[in-house]
Amino acid sequence: MTMSISRAALGSLLGALLAFTGPVQALEAPTGPVILKVSGKLAHANVGDEAHFDRAMLHSLEQHETVTNTPWYDSRVSFEGPLGRALLEAVGAEGDSLRIRALNDYAASVPVEDFMAHDVILAMSADGRPLRVRDHGPLFVIYPFDDKPELLNEEILFRSVWQVNRIEIE
Repeated sequence: MTMSISRAALGSLLGALLAFTGPVQALEAPTGPVILKVSGKLAHANVGDEAHFDRAMLHSLEQHETVTNTPWYDSRVSFEGPLGRALLEAVGAEGDSLRIRALNDYAASVPVEDFMAHDVILAMSADGRPLRVRDHGPLFVIYPFDDKPELLNEEILFRSVWQVNRIEIE
């Protein structure tokens, strides 16, 4: 048996569901220095229409450790930081693409699917030490290269932005 529903009925149903969910919750405001600003297509903001994060807020997101070789270090490094998908969930990301920007204005486009399909992290530390600007910090997009060797290619390396300070959801 096939069931069909009119667009008007579907719109009414969605409207009723949204009415029961209540207002969108804003993120807590940062209390320390802001190290990441997220803008664009997001549902949860804390400063105007952007989401600003200090170090403690990023630490409160689901954390992950990735031990991997990279072209930027001489040996395997243990990187730790929030999962990219946890950040996207926290801001209620509604886009398909991310424009990840660095302190020096370098930017790379990254499909949201990368963050959902792989354990991509926003590394905040390497081998237990907080990443400083001169160490590729404050945030470094790290893919699990050793776990998924197919990710170690030029396209993904360009997406591995260091000194990240802004993400635009497109």
